[in-house]
Amino acid sequence: MTSISKKLKVNQEIRAREVRVIDDQGQQLGILLLREAQRLAEEREKDLVEISPNADPPVCRFMDYGRFKYEQSKKDREARARRKMVELREVTMRPKIDEHDFLVKYRMARRLLEEGDKVKVTIRFRGREMAHPELAMELLERLFQELQTFCQQERAPKMEGRFMHMILTPREGQVPQPAAPAGQKRPGTREAADAVEPVETIS
Repeated sequence: MTSISKKLKVNQEIRAREVRVIDDQGQQLGILLLREAQRLAEEREKDLVEISPNADPPVCRFMDYGRFKYEQSKKDREARARRKMVELREVTMRPKIDEHDFLVKYRMARRLLEEGDKVKVTIRFRGREMAHPELAMELLERLFQELQTFCQQERAPKMEGRFMHMILTPREGQVPQPAAPAGQKRPGTREAADAVEPVETIS
């Protein structure tokens, strides 16, 4: 984490000959010699902080620098606490799936995407099903088309041994939905819940 406050020069660290000064009430005091600005800041029991070093002359402000750093650190902690950990969740299907089961998988994938998680859709082949990978490709394409309002395709369908995978990620701007309260059933059937497995946590 890079804190804004770490980039600022304070008091004796400032090297400019003249600075444009803003007081602790936000009032412009004009351009002053650095030593005069430092004297005024000291009289007001404030720090002189260089907030715009690239301006000509640099802009400085009177402030309580210790409190500023504390507030900045607090904001950083709150931002980290609000940041949702994104999980890659898996929904599995078979190449030959009836309409009811397809809708179950669709609803489960949609719920996970709405909650802000990525979804890995996996089709498992058995025996002679390996002879018809085009059926799995069509199935994954249909699922993506049904879900494209909520997601983007991070990885197109790809065959790996007896499995075909596709990864979907929530669209930018998608607002994660809150998880269901403890004890409250989520949409879908028991079969759907059994079909979803945590894969890995992504920072």
